[in-house]
Amino acid sequence: MTCEFCENIIGNFSSGGQFESFVLGGAIGALIALGLVVILLLGIGLYIYHSIAWSTIAKKLKYKQPWLAWIPFANVAMILQMGGFGWGWIFLLLIPILGWIAVFVLFIISMWRIFDKLKHPGWFSLSVIIPEVGGILYLIAIGIVAWSSKKKK
Repeated sequence: MTCEFCENIIGNFSSGGQFESFVLGGAIGALIALGLVVILLLGIGLYIYHSIAWSTIAKKLKYKQPWLAWIPFANVAMILQMGGFGWGWIFLLLIPILGWIAVFVLFIISMWRIFDKLKHPGWFSLSVIIPEVGGILYLIAIGIVAWSSKKKK
């Protein structure tokens, strides 16, 4: 009985190219799933890199809570504090668009100050505003600042 059932399924698929469509659909679905897994793993890797780099920078500046680099939003507050602003500025993120722009500007100013404190060019902080390649340049800049051997002023 099972063999007849299997033969009916295969027979139904083989007529009219349905089997090929079924296999092609499965292959496309598998490629999409693989792509999503790769994107997820890449995102997790970038988050870990970002957190380790900012934690290292905070330790270089003798910040009391470098573990805040691992917590979303708290890491931005930590960077603002290290740059000379109060942590309360993070609440501007609750104001759509204008608040986000204000925090972004404060973030860049904070990074400039942090990079200067660690004897690196402050203009590294401007890397985030460069279209298309800014994110990559930002990751390179924080890596240089975190793991270079320059001494503090």
